[in-house]
Amino acid sequence: MNEDIVYNKEKFKEVVHYIVYQCRDKEIGRTVLYKLLYFSDFNFYEKYETSLTGMKYIHKERGPIPTYEFQEAIEELKKEEKIKVEKIDFNDTDYFKFLYTSLKEPNYNFTKEEISVIDENIFKLADMDSTTISMYSHGDKPWRISKDEEEINYEAVFYRDEEYSVREYDEEY
Repeated sequence: MNEDIVYNKEKFKEVVHYIVYQCRDKEIGRTVLYKLLYFSDFNFYEKYETSLTGMKYIHKERGPIPTYEFQEAIEELKKEEKIKVEKIDFNDTDYFKFLYTSLKEPNYNFTKEEISVIDENIFKLADMDSTTISMYSHGDKPWRISKDEEEINYEAVFYRDEEYSVREYDEEY
């Protein structure tokens, strides 16, 4: 599906750390982090026709989530003492809330285009709670046209509804 897209673990880790750091004044949980990563990757792809991190995302009931490499990256960032992850019981249920905190300012090597896309997503979405951002992600065409547990196709960004599109397209008459 996304054969030409190659996962770049170090870039992904930089983006995760950058987002967590930029959201240091908020409580950023796993669902919000998932969606900020998804929209950063997919919006960058729509604008520049190349992947930001190469992460693959899977269609889940609560919206897109990164594949298992996400947890691997989180574990490495914790070992490198760049982020902290707090697991909190959620209202005496079997559910947990994961909160992410940056332990130091990130070192990153982003282009101005990469920073712009990531920052736009943080500005637009980071104040949403997990339910709101999940519902918002359900409106995005790439998620809508994929099936449960299926990899989400980056190419679908070129068919987004106007509300989600981040690219200026030339009108053809």
